[in-house]
Amino acid sequence: MNSATSPPNWVRLIALGLLIGLAAYWAGARWGPRSPETVQALPEPQQRPAAAAMSSDESSTVQVYRQTAPAVANIVTRNVEYNFFMQPVAVEGAGSGFVIDAQGHILTNFHVVEGAESIEVALGPAVEERGKGARRYTAKFIGADPRNDIALIKIDPQGQKLKALALGDSSTLQVGQRVLAIGNPFGFQSTLTTGVVSALGRTVQTSERTFIDAAIQTDAAINQGNSGGPLLDSHGQVIGINSAIYTPTGATAGIGFAIPINTAKQIAQDLITEGRVRRAYLGIEETPVWPQLAEALEIPVETGLLIERVTPGSPAESAGLRGGTRRVLAGRRYLLIGGDVLVEADGQEMINHMDLNLLLNRKRPGDVIRAVVYRGRQKMDVKITLGERR
Repeated sequence: MNSATSPPNWVRLIALGLLIGLAAYWAGARWGPRSPETVQALPEPQQRPAAAAMSSDESSTVQVYRQTAPAVANIVTRNVEYNFFMQPVAVEGAGSGFVIDAQGHILTNFHVVEGAESIEVALGPAVEERGKGARRYTAKFIGADPRNDIALIKIDPQGQKLKALALGDSSTLQVGQRVLAIGNPFGFQSTLTTGVVSALGRTVQTSERTFIDAAIQTDAAINQGNSGGPLLDSHGQVIGINSAIYTPTGATAGIGFAIPINTAKQIAQDLITEGRVRRAYLGIEETPVWPQLAEALEIPVETGLLIERVTPGSPAESAGLRGGTRRVLAGRRYLLIGGDVLVEADGQEMINHMDLNLLLNRKRPGDVIRAVVYRGRQKMDVKITLGERR
């Protein structure tokens, strides 16, 4: 008999189940009427050991937490939904956020406050105010960028001095850098977890219409309720907004994603000063090209974006781009063919809708892009000045 044996069938089944069950989850939470949570208390030790001296890393972490926790918000939303019998049911949602200025502006995720009829914010007390309890405010919705899953809400400080977090520079991050996450997982306010930057530059699709561009991946534990909370560097500056987790169970699996703070800063500035997000606009309706379509239409490239329509008065029309002229059945859908094929923009290949969305997400109205377009078999270089989507 060989000394090495195969694992039992039940072990293999569990491993297979975990692999199959992997899925992306929001790090926020939403639920209906709830009963108080029950947490089993541990027995009190007979004698507490003397406090051990902290290392420099521990002292730094404690200091960052004390300085920043009072600015981290516990956000509770409420609205009314209707069940199968059209009976009204109160629904609560929860997440996190953080104060960014003395006027009471708070950054969070859009999915935390989306559709909320009322928003309540609780801020933990400063270190010198321990024992006084959280301060509670009613917040109003200022605006949002649903594509980037960022929202801005505001509370009235009511004459009280608010602690605001300093916003850092996410472009300088390095893999391996230490990070701290503060939020309200499962309703446990001002919970701290630590970890490192695990990867940078991820594109994470969070729903059919939202994504995290240049996401910060971290192994700091992030759970439901952490959504919208700050990801901090070792100096206590915000470098990201915790937004999503990748997990087989719904709880943390050591893979969390944060929106870079540089993206959020620009959106917050737009909302505060302009009352809207200034989004770059091209003005085309496109469909991805696949090899069989390219062969049928005698397009000289196998990938690209076939322009079906060009919006009148749009930057695309001003640049001379053309849409389709003939309607044909391709597979199970009709296409407008005969238009230009966009294959490259600012050096980036345009293969699918996400490529174009990412390009526009990184641009501002008035920016100029250089595009490579095929018109029939003719290759053209086109300069396009982007407009603003209204």
